[in-house]
Order: sequence, then C-alpha cells, then structure tokens
Amino acid sequence: MVAKHQDQRKKTSMAGRPKKDPDAPKATYNLSVKERARRAVQKKLNAAKRRAKKTTKAAEDKRRYARRLENDIGKVEKALVGKETTVIDKGDLTDLPAAVADLVEDSEVVFQPNPGPQEEFLSAGERDVLYGGAAGGGKSFALLADPLRYCHNPNHRGLLLRRTLDELTELIDKSRQLYTKAFPGAKFRESKSTWVFPSGATIWFTYLDKDKDVTRFQGQAFNWIGIDEITQYPTPYVWDYLRSRLRSTDPELQQHLYMRCTANPGGVGGWWVKKMYIDGTPENKAYPAFDLDTGKPFVWPHNHEKAGQPLFYRKFVPARLTDNPHLMADGQYESMLRSLPEVERKRLLEGDWDVAEEAAFPEFSRTKHVVEPYEMPTNWPRIRMADYGYAAPSCVLWGAIDWDNNIWIYRELYEKHLTAEQLADRILEAEQLDPVPHYTVLDSSCWNKTGFGPSIAEVMMRSGVRWTPSDRNRIQGKMEIHRRLADNPYTKEPRLRFFSTCQHIIKQVAGIPLSKTNSEDVDTKAEDHAYDALRYGMMTRMSGYVSIHQQLNSIKNHVHQVQDEVFGY
Repeated sequence: MVAKHQDQRKKTSMAGRPKKDPDAPKATYNLSVKERARRAVQKKLNAAKRRAKKTTKAAEDKRRYARRLENDIGKVEKALVGKETTVIDKGDLTDLPAAVADLVEDSEVVFQPNPGPQEEFLSAGERDVLYGGAAGGGKSFALLADPLRYCHNPNHRGLLLRRTLDELTELIDKSRQLYTKAFPGAKFRESKSTWVFPSGATIWFTYLDKDKDVTRFQGQAFNWIGIDEITQYPTPYVWDYLRSRLRSTDPELQQHLYMRCTANPGGVGGWWVKKMYIDGTPENKAYPAFDLDTGKPFVWPHNHEKAGQPLFYRKFVPARLTDNPHLMADGQYESMLRSLPEVERKRLLEGDWDVAEEAAFPEFSRTKHVVEPYEMPTNWPRIRMADYGYAAPSCVLWGAIDWDNNIWIYRELYEKHLTAEQLADRILEAEQLDPVPHYTVLDSSCWNKTGFGPSIAEVMMRSGVRWTPSDRNRIQGKMEIHRRLADNPYTKEPRLRFFSTCQHIIKQVAGIPLSKTNSEDVDTKAEDHAYDALRYGMMTRMSGYVSIHQQLNSIKNHVHQVQDEVFGY
C-alpha cells in the first residue's frame, strides 16, 4: 500500500496541476444588475474596437498600396510621354498591366543592368553590400547607377568616394555619360564636385587620401554612401566611420539607407575586405554584420524591442568578366587579362581573393592544403604551439603528427585581450578530450622579466599549461614551412595541412606578403600572429627531427597489432 501511494504521488507531481473538469458547473457570482449591464456593454465595446482596428489597418494597407501604385504609374507615365527620364525598378512594374511592362521595355532605356551579378547588386536590399571580384564585370558603372533611384526625392543626399583625385576624375567622366541622360537638367558643379538634380537631390563626388581625413564628414548626413575600389584603403577605419554618417529624416529615405562598395582582389586593404565580406560568408546571400576583431554579430541591446536581432545585414556579390557581354564580345579585353603575370591574372581575370601580391608562400593551395575536419586516430602524437599577445591577438594552434611525419593543424584559438591565466584556462578547456600533447612550444620572449613578478610563461605553467621556449630563427622557420607545404617526393602529397575550421592560420599562410626590406622574410607589419605560432611549431619539429622520428617509430611498433584478423585479437 505504501509503494502504491508513493507511485500515485509521483504520478500526480509529474502531471502538475490537475486540469479543470469541463463538465463541472461554472461558478456564479452575485453581481448587481448595474454591474452586469456594464460588463455586457464593455464586452461589446471591446469587440467594436477590435473590428475598428482591423478595418483601419486594412484601409491603411489599401491607402499605402494606392499611393505606391499612383507613384509607379506616375513614374512610368512621365517616362513614356517623354516628359522626363525616370529610374524604374522591376518592382515598379509588378502591379501594372503586362502591356505597360512591354511598352517600357520597347521605349528608350538609358541604363539597364546586365543579367546576373550586376542586377543582383542593384536589387540588393541589405544595408551593406560589396560588389567585388574580376575586372571588367561592370562594377563601377553599377555603383554610379545605384544612387539614381532616389534622385526624384529632394532630400536625397549621396556620397561617392575614391582614394585619389586622379581616380575620382575618371569616375566623374563616367558619370557624365549617364547622369545627364537619366535626369535631363542635372548639372555637375565643379567647385563643389557635386551633381545637383532637378528635384534638388545631390550626389557628392570626392576623394579621401588619408584615413584621418574622414572626420571632415563629421556632422553631415547621407542616405547613400559608396566607395569605388575599397581595397585601396589599408584599414576599415574609413568605412566604419562613414557608417555613423548614414541617416535621413525623410520617411521614404529612412527605409533605404545603404552603403555600397566595389573592389578587385588584392590591394593594401584586401585583407580586411576579405575578412569582412568573403571569409566564411555565403555568396549572394545576406548574413548578419559582425565585428571585425571579435567576429561577434552586431545585435540590438537587451532593453530594445528588437533585442538580440542583428543590427543590419551584409552581402557579397562576386563579379566576373563573363558577366559583362559588352567586354566579352570580341575577346580583346579577356586576352589582355590572360597575358598578365600569374598573381594579377588570378586576381583580375579569375577574381581570386586568396592570391596575394608577392605572397610569401606561393605554393599554398586551398585545394591541396585545406581539408575538411575528420576524426583522427587517438594515438597520433599531438603538439601545441602558441604566440602570445594581449592588445594583439593570442594564437594557439594544435597539430597531430601521422605515422609519415606529416602535420595536420586541426584546431586554433585566436583571440585578443586575454591575460596569461585566462589563455591557460581556455587551452585546458579546449584540450579536455585530447590526448596529452607530446610537445608544446611558446614564444621564448614570454619568459622575459622586467621586474620581480612571474613571467607570462610562468603564470601559464602555474595554471597547469606547460611550455618549452621556441626557436625564434625567422628565416629558418620560414624555410621549414616552405619545405612542409611542398610535396613529399615519395608520397606526392604536402607534409603540412590544415582543417578548414582553422580560418586565421589559413588566411595568413595564404596571404602574408614578403618583407619589402628582406626578401627572405615575411612582412612583420602584416597580421602574423598565427603564422608566428606555426613557425615556432615547425622549428620544434625540425630541431628534434631525428629523436622525434625514432620516438614515432617506437610508438607505432608498440601499437596493438591484430594477430587473428577473423577474431580481431
């Protein structure tokens, strides 16, 4: 009986609060006649309010549709009767009869985007869009055409930038071919380098040579901002600052605040443009904008009605020469691009963002050296290598050594603003399921002391993460990476490969440039923290190669060997 009672109590507690019996009589209250009448009237009023609200919303939707339809009809009508040239989107023709769309297509068209990426770029609704890749894809002309769609609005303010005055002059010359045809009466004021349209809308063409000069836009507002060849800016400072100038008080323009940029691969700023728009992001698909340093998406704060949602979205639209039928027609431009040196050919013809000018490791290939993650044998010896930084990122790489002495980099930790103790905790957390590393190496400068306190290396070792000092020979370390990236003459495969999840080391090995003062070394001013960690690890493997090779063979020989293949023991 006791056991039964306990089971019943457990069943009751699991079921939670018992449900109300639907057949039970409803509770009655002694309400006055006046109160009952008041409640009945209130119930009818609430129902009437809901109906009125629903009717008001439907009426507002119809008014909004009518205004949009009236605006579309007006734009098309003005264009067809020749009263003025008008920018017409495909969306403007959606709700109009098919005959109107046919008539528009048969009328004189000043500019019509090429099908494919150019059309994708001009129709993108994301806040921030890069149209980048091969030369000759029609990027600059698309960038000139994009802000015209709002030039009927007198409050439209656009800003279009180039890095130098000479490049800006070329862009202005191209705009003359389009703007006066698109909007008769539009004038370019040389003194202010500004296009002024009949409605009063303006587009300011200017150049910005130095990053610090971007503060001259302080206090100004634009609803459309564009940069042609954004990779010519060495850092994202200009682009980030201009985002603070993107605003409008006009209700129509508030719904269309856009930043647009174009680029060819390479250039002094190719590294950050690639990181912001290309690495790990889908092509032609929107993705939440993120912080370039931390990789964390920008989201609304917790006290906002949109808490946790992305602040805005970005998109990358790749450009190819084949997208432009005008340049592909006779093949002359393509033949010119094919005659360029290998690096420039890959950039400008193929739109390859991985190749870098004077790249330190030209033998690196994503196809050959990057593999998808897989479960490695637990008896492969593990190594850990690291370069420490606080203001600059710390990088820790984990590698596994197979029986042919090839190294597989399977994990990375890349983060800034970590103390030595915090970095040690992160390492221990990452290695919870790993075999104990056979070799660990850390930048030897971490043993330096400037006072009586413990060094960075000592702090980490006190936390349980042990290290050995690195060999800091830069030239020999680079040579060892070259040796491992090259194919083994016996296996015809490289001796160093990376899991695709290790994005930072892949990016740095693929794109780190040579030093301008020492052709045997990499450029130390480039982002090289992951590269340095890899170099320390490779030097450790080289300096103790004979003894390590012997140890690997001894481990391999002691691995359990199956004596009977039928029974497995």
